[in-house]
Amino acid sequence: MTDARTSMPKGLFGDDVLPLYERTAARLLDDLRAAAARPGDRLPSERALVDRYAVSRVTLRAALAQLESRGIVRPSSSRGWFVAELGLLPEATPTSAAAAPQVQGFADYAQANGLTTAGKVLSATVRPATVSEAEQLRIAPGADLFDLHRLRFLDGLLVVLEHNRLPLAACPALAETDFTTASLYATLRAADPPQLPRVADYSVEARHPTPREIELFEIEETMPMLVATQLTSNQESRPIELTVQVYRGDRYRFRASITNQS
Repeated sequence: MTDARTSMPKGLFGDDVLPLYERTAARLLDDLRAAAARPGDRLPSERALVDRYAVSRVTLRAALAQLESRGIVRPSSSRGWFVAELGLLPEATPTSAAAAPQVQGFADYAQANGLTTAGKVLSATVRPATVSEAEQLRIAPGADLFDLHRLRFLDGLLVVLEHNRLPLAACPALAETDFTTASLYATLRAADPPQLPRVADYSVEARHPTPREIELFEIEETMPMLVATQLTSNQESRPIELTVQVYRGDRYRFRASITNQS
């Protein structure tokens, strides 16, 4: 669920509601600072870090990828992770969504709000990208595209029908992942190289449900639907996800803060 805003009241989000990989990145950075780590110092092995922070390897790699994108650590092939070649480590770690704005996935939203998620995959295929999809995702027409349709649930309630399309080259693991339970964004963050969702162009419109949506959502034809279209780019400003989400109008609210930057 996307909640676009440019600023948030101080204290609205604490450390405990940030995605787990962000909290892990913050803890690791705190440990590096406490140990007076210097550029070129080698980090403990991934296994040791997984044990220390009590997280999965996927979560740890997402945390390391975030620190890498900020220039704090760097990987070395077959040798592990090292403190980056910086004069000194940053003095502050982002601890709120306002300090570290980024695109939030459905599973991230659920975790931040203490909700349980479930999914039902309707189809998951690899197919050639159409000309229109290729233009939006900046790939060649006919390139392999991972195409995913699924229903998403929060605390057992059906909330959204989601259609995701992603260039398979960005994350080949997509084709082998069971998205009944897996998080799409966690899979992207664990890719090699990591694909970190950073910016999303987002639009919302209201319409009547289609016959297929009436069947899936078990609703009346008068129920309004909110349709969100999102084009997400990674840390290198390259499009990595084209998604259409269809929400029941009574189970979704879009909020945004609009400011004048001049």
